[in-house]
Amino acid sequence: MTAPVYENTDVFAYGLDAADPLRPLRDEFLFPPAPSGAPAIYLAGNSLGLQPRKARKYVQMEMEDWERLGVEGHVHGRHPWLPYHEQLTGMVARVVGAQPIEVVVMNTLSVNLHLMMVSFYRPTRERFKILIEGGAFPSDQYAVASQARFHGYDPKEAIVRLMPREGEDTLRSEDILEAIERHGKELALVMLGSVNYLTGQAFDLREITRVAHAQGCKVGFDLAHGAGNLKLSLHDDGPDFAVWCSYKYLNGGPGSLGGVFVHERHAHSPQLPRFEGWWGHNKATRFEMGPTFDPLPGAEGWQLSNPPIFQLAALRSSLELFDRATMAALRTKSDQLTGYMEFLLDRLPAGYVSITTPRDLKQRGAQLSLRFKGEPKRLLQRLSAAGIICDFREPDIIRAAPAPLYNTYLDVFRFVKALEAHALE
Repeated sequence: MTAPVYENTDVFAYGLDAADPLRPLRDEFLFPPAPSGAPAIYLAGNSLGLQPRKARKYVQMEMEDWERLGVEGHVHGRHPWLPYHEQLTGMVARVVGAQPIEVVVMNTLSVNLHLMMVSFYRPTRERFKILIEGGAFPSDQYAVASQARFHGYDPKEAIVRLMPREGEDTLRSEDILEAIERHGKELALVMLGSVNYLTGQAFDLREITRVAHAQGCKVGFDLAHGAGNLKLSLHDDGPDFAVWCSYKYLNGGPGSLGGVFVHERHAHSPQLPRFEGWWGHNKATRFEMGPTFDPLPGAEGWQLSNPPIFQLAALRSSLELFDRATMAALRTKSDQLTGYMEFLLDRLPAGYVSITTPRDLKQRGAQLSLRFKGEPKRLLQRLSAAGIICDFREPDIIRAAPAPLYNTYLDVFRFVKALEAHALE
């Protein structure tokens, strides 16, 4: 495949935007203002996605139905609340490459991770360890440590942490697979992120799942930085479960609902241990209020409580845009955006910035993690004053994520030009 030919001019960036079939989707989002009053250059969708224009309308509609109907909104609202979450199921399934029976929108990520580990982390004397990234997001590290401790194990013994080789920022694929094979007979669970929050490295979920299952391990993935970012194929890749949030690339709003994937092979396994709740009970008999739990088939059977409708409404406004765009088209544009950013960054003065995210497109999503010479926190403040929003992660990383739903090539060009001005001072 021939590498794209980029140019370091604003005319070239304007040309790319003019030819972009996804360009109209940018107008479906609301941008915070820069100090100048113009829309900010927003490169922080990997932390909190922008608000879709229809989010307010959809939430307001449910507020009005609550006012107008009270409890009757559950069955007589314009979008009845009782089955409201089902409106999102097909759209979420398409985002993560799953069958509808395998997904449900519910709770938040860490809650869902604990619920999944109740079912899929079943340690024994011989097989009790959990494999994670040494640099996993803290919530994942806390969750697996607390689950090991809950089962009576010392996390220092039960948690196997993958670390990059000395002098390297990211994990090598062969080292991940070798570690699974080396520890395989002791591993109860392999639980990795799909994209590392700090480095932006994306992992080969299918190969990790294949090797882990060959060792007899259960497999789960945290898709916090993968859902709405990578072109996922969860059903075909075959992990036992996955969890994600929806406030990053999925633009569901701050603290928005998360989601769960449970592979179809577990869809009709009521014997799986789980924490039970009324909303996961058989819909046909739910309102008979019986004392015995009868789980719904598939991921819905892990629901505990009826979901918050206003959050579902806001998330629906974004998922409709993903359906319009398709993940295949979004991934194509995302690769081009990060490729263009990489091209421009490589033309900055030598030694000013290094890219810690893999350059292989198969090993990254929309985020490039950048290490700068000097004081990155001050640089971040300078960018903010110029109307460019990124974020900082300890110890020394600025993360820049051009989200293909709403970012442009001109955003990327202007971001790097701001860096160039700083570098040349």
